[in-house]
Order: sequence, then C-alpha cells, then structure tokens
Amino acid sequence: MKTSGFRAVVVTAVAAGLALLLLVVATAGDVYDPLGNADPGPLTTYGFAVVRFVADAAAAGAFGGLVFAAFVAPGRRGGALSADAFAASRFAAGCAACWLAAAVVAVPFSAAVAAGLPVARVLRPEVFLPTLSATEEPKAWLCVAVAAAVAAALAWPAMAWRTVVAAAVVAAAGLLPLVAVGHVSVGAGHDVATNAMFWHVPAASAWLGALMALPARLRRATAVPDLVLRRYHRLSVTCFAVVAVSGAVSGLVLARPDGLLGRYGLVLAVETALLVGAGLLLAAWRRRQRGVRLVVAELVLLALGTGGSAALTVLVPPAFPNHPATVQETVLGYGLDAPQTFARLVGEWRPDLLFAPVALIAVTAYLLGVRRLRRRGDHWPPGRMVAWLAGWAIVLVVTSSGLGVYAPGTFSLHMVTHMALNMFAPVLLVLGGPITLALRALPAGAHGDVPGAREWVTSLLHAPVTRFFAHPAVAAILFAGSFYVLYFSDLFGQAMLYHWAHQLMKAHFLASGYLFAWVAVGADRTPRQLPHLARLGMLFAVMPFHAFFGVILMSKQTVIASTYYHYLALPWAGDLLADQRLGGGIAWASGEIPMVVMVVALLVQWSRDDDRRARRADRSGDGDFDAYNAMLAQLAGRRN
Repeated sequence: MKTSGFRAVVVTAVAAGLALLLLVVATAGDVYDPLGNADPGPLTTYGFAVVRFVADAAAAGAFGGLVFAAFVAPGRRGGALSADAFAASRFAAGCAACWLAAAVVAVPFSAAVAAGLPVARVLRPEVFLPTLSATEEPKAWLCVAVAAAVAAALAWPAMAWRTVVAAAVVAAAGLLPLVAVGHVSVGAGHDVATNAMFWHVPAASAWLGALMALPARLRRATAVPDLVLRRYHRLSVTCFAVVAVSGAVSGLVLARPDGLLGRYGLVLAVETALLVGAGLLLAAWRRRQRGVRLVVAELVLLALGTGGSAALTVLVPPAFPNHPATVQETVLGYGLDAPQTFARLVGEWRPDLLFAPVALIAVTAYLLGVRRLRRRGDHWPPGRMVAWLAGWAIVLVVTSSGLGVYAPGTFSLHMVTHMALNMFAPVLLVLGGPITLALRALPAGAHGDVPGAREWVTSLLHAPVTRFFAHPAVAAILFAGSFYVLYFSDLFGQAMLYHWAHQLMKAHFLASGYLFAWVAVGADRTPRQLPHLARLGMLFAVMPFHAFFGVILMSKQTVIASTYYHYLALPWAGDLLADQRLGGGIAWASGEIPMVVMVVALLVQWSRDDDRRARRADRSGDGDFDAYNAMLAQLAGRRN
C-alpha cells in the first residue's frame, strides 16, 4: 500500500468513528437533566465530544505505537532500536503530542460540562479556577496532559529499548485518570466496573495503536518477517479477549439488564458487533498470515469502536436513574448492612477484578514455566512453587473473599489485609524465585540479533530505575516509612473515599513489601547484591518501626479517617476508637511473624551459601593438590 493510500485509510477510519459519535450525540436528547446538571449548550456538548474522540484516538496511537516499538517490532542486541521500532516510536511520539494538545483543550471543556456553562464563559479566570478546584474530571485531564507530555518527550528521541518501555509505562498511566473519574466510578457496582475498565482501556488502546503502526511496517517491506506477524497476532488476540470480557462486565454494571433496550443498550450492541467483527478479521488474518485489506478493515472497525466508546461517555448510564445508589454503594460500590461474621468473611466472595486476574495470570505463568523446565529435564524446587502459590492465594483471599469485602468497613479488618499484602504475601512470593524461573524458562532470541523475552527481563532487571528501587535504603524507607506517612496524615482517609485510590494503596502495599523482601531474603539475585550480614542488619533495623507503629495506633486518642467511617455509618461497626486500637494490636502482633520468617530464611540461605563455598573450596583444594603431585612426579621423571 502506498503512503497516500494508507493516509486515506486512516482519514476514512477516523471520519467513520467521528461520524458515529456525532450521530449518537445528535440523537441523545437531554443528557444533563437526568444527572441534575445544566445544559452547557451545543457548542460545548459537540466540541467536548470531538475533543474526547481525538484524545482517545491519539492516546491509542501513543500507547499502542510504543507497545509495537517495544514488543512487536524486532529489536537489536544490546538494547538498541531497529529501524522499524524507531519509526514506531516516532509515530507514537507524534500521537502523544496530539494527545497532549487534545487533553489541554479538554480541560476547559470538561469544566464547562461539569459547571453547566458555555465553554467561552468558563475560560474566564474568575470562573475557571473555582470550577477546576471543585470538579474531578478537569483535574484528570491535567494528569493526562502531563503523562502525554512526558511520553512524547521520552519517545521522540528514544534510541534504546528501555527508553521506549519507560515511555509506554507513562502512556499507560495517562490512560487511567479518566477511568478513575468516569461513569464507571459512580454508583452501585462501581468497584467492579472501574476494575474492569482498568483492563479495558489499556487493552483497547494497545490493540488499536499497534494496528495503526502495523500497516507502515507492511508498507516498508516486501516480505514481513513471520516474527512480527506472530507477535502482533498474540498481542491482538490477547487484547481482544481482555476487551471483550471487561467491556461486557462494565456494560452490564452501567446498563443493567433492564437498560439494555434503550439508546445506551443500542450503542453497546453496536460496540459488541464491531468487536465481534474485529475478532472474525483476526481469525481470518491468521489463516492467511498477511493481508493489507484485512488490516485496513480491522482498523476501520476499531476506529468505529473508538467513536462508540466516546459516545458512551456522553450518554447517561441507565443504572444511574433506574437504580439510585445508597451512601455505602456510592463510597464502596456495594452495601455492608449485614454485620461481619466468620461465615460471611469466609463465604461472601466479591472478586476483585484488578488483583484476582493478576494472581491467576501469575500462577498460570509460573506453572507453565515449571512445566517447561521439567519437560527439558531440569529440576525446580517444589518448595519454591509452593511458596509462590501460597503467596498469591493470600492475595486472592484478602482482596476477593469476604475478608476483602468487609475490610473497608472497619479499621481492624483493613489492617489484616494491609499486613497480609505488605508482609505475609511478599515473603512467600520472593521465596518462589520468579525471576530465576523466568530467566531459565523464557526463550531467548532465536532470530540472530533479535532479542527475546529473556533478554527483555534481563534488561529490565539491570535498568537504572530497578537499581534505584533495589537499593537497601530505598526499599527499607518505602517499606517502613509508608506506614507512618499513610496513617498519621490525612492520606488514608482521602484514599478510602475513592476506589482508584484504595486500589492504588493496596498495590503499594504489595509492591513495597515485595521490594523489601526481595532485597532482604529473595531467592532471586538483585542488582545490588548485599552480604548476608548486611541483610540481617537491615532486617533488625526495620523490625522496631513496625512495633512502634502498632504501639502508636493502640495509644492514639483520635480516630483515623473518622470522616470516611462516619460517611459509611455502619450500624454494626461499634466503637471506632476501640476498633482502631484492635487494628494497632493486629499490626504489632502480626508484624513480627513475617519478620521472623525472613530472618530464618536469611539464615538458611546464609548456611547454604557457606556450604556451597566450602564445597567449591574443597574441589579447588583437591585440584591444587593433584597438580602439585603431578609436578613432583614430572620432576622425579626428569631426574631419572
């Protein structure tokens, strides 16, 4: 396909998606009155819809283009980008610049929609600043603009693979703020819908953006390597599955079965049809192995889907007027009227669609790696596998069982989940040795100088950012210091009011705990390998901080996050201060157990390492003794 033809296809696809969006907006009627908002006027309504569509398309091009450059286009040994990866990175940088411009323009438009005023009036400083401080979506667009600017700055001059990965991570972070403040974050079931969209948006963007970068690769080469096609097909099929499942979940939460027959349900049906069509094209393309026409058709369908997704942000979800949320459902996404009992903590499961899939993916990948080693005849210690499975089992239980459901209701149960995610699960996970398993099981590059998954892991393991966070001082400060910063400021109370902040808090618990345990007792080597004595001293230095934290909680005379707990107003919660002191006792008592486990694990590692060194020394000594005897025999022979 010629350059002019490719550009025409892109313009046609974008025009089709924009036309679908404008058609839905034109026939939507009054979308403000059901939410109690004033109509800002047609210019603001249509203008914001167009800006949102441009931002979504540009965001997909930025993130997907970077994913294509990092993981689809063949790279080079040593971390350098190939010509195809460099071109994809430049394409992503251009899309990120467009994304930045659209996000900046969207700030006053979103403020105008939130305030119910024309955008021209909101641009006045005396109106814009108060509106910006009082509403969430304009702030989210500012976060998007910052992420887009950083992604563009990293991607444009990028010549190294790790720089492209860093830009992709920043771009992925820029996709999430609008999810956190969108329709999915409001009302009953918003915990489920928000978690689903945290998967949906990055997967859809990666698929569309990689597809936008692929035709340029097809155009530049007469024979596309099979490696590129295989990688793209794996990426697109994975994204298709994630988009289909997550879209169905969030759509049902926002529409409910009784809302599927209206205009919102009709747009959902169109989105479903477009997704099914794209899936059929993927299947057909796999059989033919290549085909520019199929790629073009897939691009048009996904562009239409982008227009439909933007249209859904304009329409009022049927669940809002048909199923008004209670105070508990507004804050948590579900009700907690029934008191906590042992039976409910064990039996009432509400899957956390953020942590549960991560746990299942991690366990599946680990077991597949172990199977690959065993098929190859290599040994993998069963104890490591048991530790890995047990660690993720703890994560699954404390986030998705009744324990995770009731944890936001009382401080004591929250502290149980905190300690489990921050101390118990990480110790088991690092003893599982996942990095060592990945380096042994993942395939290396098999196409000359093209790096594979093993080289990717090695490169990230030795990246400067990894070395920084693996520094013992950094790991210890993040592990122990976050307790005091979170609970002895207003941060905890504010985080509990928002689902995205609560999820981010749990992710921080798990990540900081894993980082500290990895540096202290991990079975995998770290970029900064410490002597055993230094690691033992690190453990003993951190242990008092957890004890002091528990003692402070037990003696504190004011309720932490009192506003949040009074919002919930759980009739069975009892005395909040007594419950908080119970949480302090849990932190004090349970915090010592995993620390003792880490000390024992470190001592065992120390002993085994000394045994290995002794055996090596013995073998080396025997070799020297044999060489000495041989020398004496040679000298005796010369004398004879």
